[in-house]
Amino acid sequence: MKADLIIPTYKPGDKFRRSLRRLAQQTRKPDRLIIINTEEEFFPEDLFSLYDGIEVHHIKKKDFDHGKTRDYGASLSDADIIMFMTDDAIPKDRSLIENLLKPFENPDVSAAYGRQIADPEKNYIEYYTRIFNYPKESRIKTKDDLPVLGIKTFFCSNVCSAYRKKDYDALGGFLHKTIFNEDMIMASKMIEAGKAIAYAADAVVWHWHDYTAMEQLHRNFDLAVSQTDYGGLFLEVKSESEGVKMVLSTLSHLISKGKIHLIPKYILDSGCKLIGYKLGRNYRRLPRRLVMKITMNPTYWEA
Repeated sequence: MKADLIIPTYKPGDKFRRSLRRLAQQTRKPDRLIIINTEEEFFPEDLFSLYDGIEVHHIKKKDFDHGKTRDYGASLSDADIIMFMTDDAIPKDRSLIENLLKPFENPDVSAAYGRQIADPEKNYIEYYTRIFNYPKESRIKTKDDLPVLGIKTFFCSNVCSAYRKKDYDALGGFLHKTIFNEDMIMASKMIEAGKAIAYAADAVVWHWHDYTAMEQLHRNFDLAVSQTDYGGLFLEVKSESEGVKMVLSTLSHLISKGKIHLIPKYILDSGCKLIGYKLGRNYRRLPRRLVMKITMNPTYWEA
């Protein structure tokens, strides 16, 4: 199968340099590496020397959209499989691409996503929550899993993902006005269409954030807005219960490992996540001025 990799970038830095070096050493390299870069002046020239044949297409910041920008990248590809990564995700080993493509040997699989891990020395809480959300066991998810997995049935992340191009195109591609969550929206459409989503646990990238509590609130507000605006299965399946499971599991883990000093921060972060999510699910009742203060993506709200 022909497989292209698409990466949106904005002011790419050291993590992207490390990623390019590791992508150049893959056992199965992408047929094309397509970069959609926001603002040409922020793309350093030295990046071209790190990966042979890199393609860069520049767009303006005002034109960036989580769904539309990635769909533009997809439109440039004629591959059987289109893969996506973010510019801050770093392949753990030389087998990332090979392992991400393996699930497509199953003709029922329309999308796959990889495992994300974090450095326990740099962010221990994120290290554990990554383990909770991205376990070591791979699995295939279908519509039959909805009663048990709820919203996690169509969990998928474009931090490291792949889609069967014919299925992606048949379902209309990523939405062109998306505040966030374009990956899970596409996965939900695939699940609803009777397709399967694969979690490829052996396709591993280093990826984590160091968000403040308020940044967690903003991020979860936008996440909930995306689910509310799209509707569909997002309004029919359980969501908050998964968050509660993770909070209880993380608190238990921190206690068992003697890291009690991290609990106040984790409780504050979790509380802000919940507040942001609740506000996002009810954003239509909020005054626009408040919405603009909470969102991470003010351009989404422009007419």
